[in-house]
Amino acid sequence: MKLVPSVVQSFRVAKAFSENSDRINSIDFSSDGVTLISSSDDDSIVIYDCERGVHKRTLHSKKYGADLVRFTHNENSAVHSSTKIDDTIRYLSLHDNKYIRYFPGHTKKVTSLSMSPVEDSLLSSSLDKSVRLWDVRSPNCQGFLTESGNPVVCFDPEGLSFAVAVNSEEVKLYDMRSFDKGPFNTFLPFKERNSDWTCMKFSPDGKMILISTNGSDVHLLDAYNGRALTTFAGPFNTFLPFKERNSDWTCMKFSPDGKMILISTNGSDVHLLDAYNGRALTTFASRVNSKGIPLEASFSPDSQFVFSGSTDGAIHVWNSETGLREAVLHCGYTNPVHCVQFSPKYMMVVSASTQMAFWTPPYRDEEL
Repeated sequence: MKLVPSVVQSFRVAKAFSENSDRINSIDFSSDGVTLISSSDDDSIVIYDCERGVHKRTLHSKKYGADLVRFTHNENSAVHSSTKIDDTIRYLSLHDNKYIRYFPGHTKKVTSLSMSPVEDSLLSSSLDKSVRLWDVRSPNCQGFLTESGNPVVCFDPEGLSFAVAVNSEEVKLYDMRSFDKGPFNTFLPFKERNSDWTCMKFSPDGKMILISTNGSDVHLLDAYNGRALTTFAGPFNTFLPFKERNSDWTCMKFSPDGKMILISTNGSDVHLLDAYNGRALTTFASRVNSKGIPLEASFSPDSQFVFSGSTDGAIHVWNSETGLREAVLHCGYTNPVHCVQFSPKYMMVVSASTQMAFWTPPYRDEEL
């Protein structure tokens, strides 16, 4: 079945799960797309079988809490950050619900966890102004960086290097095989800054680095020489019909084909930019966000559609080429939908609020 507007419009909730009593704060697919894992503010970790569309198991972390849950390369284990006791990262066996290992060291809230795309290495960043590199086979920190400001980290798409943004001024590139020798390249792309860098990501082809800030600007760098390619200066008030001056940019993603950048906000707008020249392609402005909270937006695997949750429980779907809204999908409840992701394997969208929902189109017998 091909993903076309008529198919998108036919998506409906195939399975709904009420395993949580509080907000689902993160979701992650296994690398093969067969399994989904979520963490929640109710201190639970829930596992789903996406192939059969069933709830597999619920694990509880009442003592430590759970956030930022991520699969390792073994789908029977995961890592997550703590929300109670301390800020230790915990490595959990999903098979027998026992912790395999703890990764202590951070002294303040962990703000991001990133698994290497090729091996069991893990990067973490924290409000304690440190970056730590871990090997899940050892409780000892494999690499440690500390700076005067909050750092921002990410792996490159091939897992051969990682980037660290320091003090919202410079970007350092480290070789995974010799990070102890210091960065192999350091960029100082901007002479001055008016905001702090808050998030950094490589493009899918590894050629560009995207830096978001707590101001109105977003920067795009050449990943090889650190040259500033362009700065996207929001909030697009001079050329967008929907001027939302009071919203912040909260999340940024490249499209799977690397040609577009999707910017989520804590308002009703979602912005789409050309990744090469920073031109504003369109603004999707029809979703409801009456609570002013961050709402995730995601691409379909073919980059053709954008899906986003809303505070009224609906999922809004837009065509990334035309900018037109293709569908508003309703699931029958009105809790805010914080997380929306398209399965990397199946024709399925997953949405999370306090409930988990699997959305699929109706299949004909010959398509099953």
